[in-house]
Amino acid sequence: MCLGSVSRSLLLILLLLLALPFMAGEARAAATVSAIEITPSNVTLRFDQPVATASAFMLSGPQRIAVDLPGARMSQVAASGGMIASTRHGQYDPNTARVVFTLNRSAIIGDASFSADHRALTLTLKPVTESLFGRAVRKGRQLFGLDDKPVDPRAAQRGGITVPLDPPRPLAVPTVTGARGTRRPLVVIDAGHGGHDPGSQSADGKYKEKNIALAIAKAIRDELVASGRVRVALTRSDDRFLVLGERREIARRLKADLFISVHADSATNSAARGASIYTLSEVASDRVAAQLAAKENRADILNGVDLGGENNEVSSILLDLAQRETMNISSQFAALLQREMSPTIHFKDEAHRFAGLIVLKAPDVASVLLETGYISNDDDLALLLSNDYRRNIANGVRKAVEIHFARRLAGE
Repeated sequence: MCLGSVSRSLLLILLLLLALPFMAGEARAAATVSAIEITPSNVTLRFDQPVATASAFMLSGPQRIAVDLPGARMSQVAASGGMIASTRHGQYDPNTARVVFTLNRSAIIGDASFSADHRALTLTLKPVTESLFGRAVRKGRQLFGLDDKPVDPRAAQRGGITVPLDPPRPLAVPTVTGARGTRRPLVVIDAGHGGHDPGSQSADGKYKEKNIALAIAKAIRDELVASGRVRVALTRSDDRFLVLGERREIARRLKADLFISVHADSATNSAARGASIYTLSEVASDRVAAQLAAKENRADILNGVDLGGENNEVSSILLDLAQRETMNISSQFAALLQREMSPTIHFKDEAHRFAGLIVLKAPDVASVLLETGYISNDDDLALLLSNDYRRNIANGVRKAVEIHFARRLAGE
């Protein structure tokens, strides 16, 4: 299937999700997951109010099934049995509950259905080989409930009339813009943090990294689109939370040629300032790099639940020659990026650093993390809020991207 067809299909899904209109003037309280029931082949989640839709995806190392429930909150429920070894849960964001089932054998969701009143979701588990489970991991999310008609809890008091529910928050679906034709290189720009995760904040708490990163990411996108030489996609174009692994998987599924994650640094020392660039290494280049990796990788932890599910497969693949080649290309681009940005952007000493950042662990996409300055430093913060500074960053990125792909095309 071509990329255009995939994009149209994903956009159709978004339209379907948004087609569930909100009942004007009447707010609906979030549903609560009230019970989890497990049989040898089924898992049933029960809710105290209707839940419109759900989605699920597989994780490996260990093998798990993660279920996201827009418009729901968790209660203190847990269950095990059958093919389920244990259950964990937490809030993916304030409006979405996530339940993670750890499996005691390889299994996938063979079927899923909501009850007529949408107060229960039953997942039918199907035992499979490890190979087929791995294929399900790569396939990504399954969506449930789009074709059903949820029943509002107030319907019984209204003569049985069905009242539409407010729409669930749609999943992130990046749009590819820029140069036409799939032969043009694709650059995925990732605005760090988002949603419940603000990232670093200014000393007065007024400015948040998630907003600054998004503004800079959009400036880079616009500059690259204007160049007409590459295709561009943003992992997020609004204030939403994405698990770190999902950010890099967006790049992989789009078959991106380059991935740039945009951030703003912070430090307890308010005098610290300057931009820096990180590339992947399982061994941090210094203490500061190790601290940054620990901070950024914690973005997947919420209410004590690991939402990211970093797996052993990704760690072990670092030893593979293909991964090493990707890391080499990433380092080359990082050096080029610093060179092209340096005329207008101040970099701190030893600006190119290495760390085990989860977001950079795509084994087949050259990836860098760009720290654009220190939000904790007043002078850097003023720059980060400046349109001129953002344009300078975007201009430097564009020059580096153009040279990078020109070299790749020439086989250097």
